[in-house]
Amino acid sequence: SPSSQQVIHRLHMPYLDDELNHSGWNAPISSFGDTGIERNCLVLPGLISGRVYVVDTGSDLCAPSLCKIIEPREIIKKTNLGFLYRPRCLSSREVLISAFGDAFGNGRGGLLVLDPETWEVKGSWECPEDGRDKMDDFWYQPRHNVLISAHGPEPKFIMSGFSPDNLRKGRYGGHLDVWDLTTHRLLQSIDLGEDSGPIEVCFLHNPNSVHGYVSCPLESSIHHFFKTEGGCWVAEKVIQVPNKKVSGWIYPEMSGFVFDIVISLDDRFLYACNWVHGDVRQYDITDPHCPKLVGQVFVGGCLEKGGSVTVLEDPELDCQPDPFVIQGKKVQGGPVKLQLSLDGARLYVTSSVFTPWDKQFYPKLVREGSVMLQLDVDTEKGGLCVNPEFLVDFGHEPCGPARARDMRYPGGDCTSDIWD
Repeated sequence: SPSSQQVIHRLHMPYLDDELNHSGWNAPISSFGDTGIERNCLVLPGLISGRVYVVDTGSDLCAPSLCKIIEPREIIKKTNLGFLYRPRCLSSREVLISAFGDAFGNGRGGLLVLDPETWEVKGSWECPEDGRDKMDDFWYQPRHNVLISAHGPEPKFIMSGFSPDNLRKGRYGGHLDVWDLTTHRLLQSIDLGEDSGPIEVCFLHNPNSVHGYVSCPLESSIHHFFKTEGGCWVAEKVIQVPNKKVSGWIYPEMSGFVFDIVISLDDRFLYACNWVHGDVRQYDITDPHCPKLVGQVFVGGCLEKGGSVTVLEDPELDCQPDPFVIQGKKVQGGPVKLQLSLDGARLYVTSSVFTPWDKQFYPKLVREGSVMLQLDVDTEKGGLCVNPEFLVDFGHEPCGPARARDMRYPGGDCTSDIWD
């Protein structure tokens, strides 16, 4: 179309520095076909502000409008939750939003519950008897009556960026929590290792499946979790991206920082991105216990030739990747957020994590803005390649360089739809 790759509408938020990190729909996929329920609102929580925006996408899909603001004081008054991260909609239609911590940045987070009709703050989801702890991403599997959440970082230790001084002090999280979906009681915790820092959780899409994955940026790994025949949930590390020994960087070893993972709708492929190394990977997970790397492409990162970093030892690559240039633009930053089309053929990539971390690792990204790219996927044999015709450059936004992160398909997508 004539407007392909162009920004066709901008909805400006009334406040600055909310840090809108994730988005989610107001209705679950299970409501599809129900004429009384519409997927017509996006929920946008602010990671820094603790404010929640509800955006109307139903009135005009090409020009979303702001229809509700839930102020942090209302949320704090009823729940004392802050640093809001990931929204998801339950089969009951209640909207849950995970919270890293309390209003003061302590690691006493949880799940905020919103009414999708009135947008009233209903309270916290988890039972008070189990206490509260910092929560990152979460996913639920109705047929197994579980919700699994990542035990994330303590907010006050990530607001100023990453510091190795905070390692080995329990500040970055290191386990998964398994909850009873009906009673909201904590069933068990799965230890992933100290400072593993689990962040993105996803089950396979098959509602009967007992398999899922979680990414751990700080140790550049992906863990596979599953339910045993005895009814217990366990986890195993199935992917480990090795560190590179380098010079000219902020630390002598460079971790990949696996921030995001996405599973294709047919549950055959898992996609992961290394924000610092700069590559997007495709794994065949036909055997969920043994992922096989079948596709890889570099779209930025800190390893590129000609930069300030020299790789001294790399167990994976023979040489540093070439600088990534598309349509004459040298792309800053690395891949951090993924979204996959329902047919699995188009993988979209953005490059901004979070303002303090962007400033620390990619200062040029902050000055020049981020991009959205499209990777073409071989859905038969596996394989990734950059589509050279597709580029959305947010560096040219009229109000200054912008840094895009989350992406959504209006009709549903691979990162939000959960079947029951």
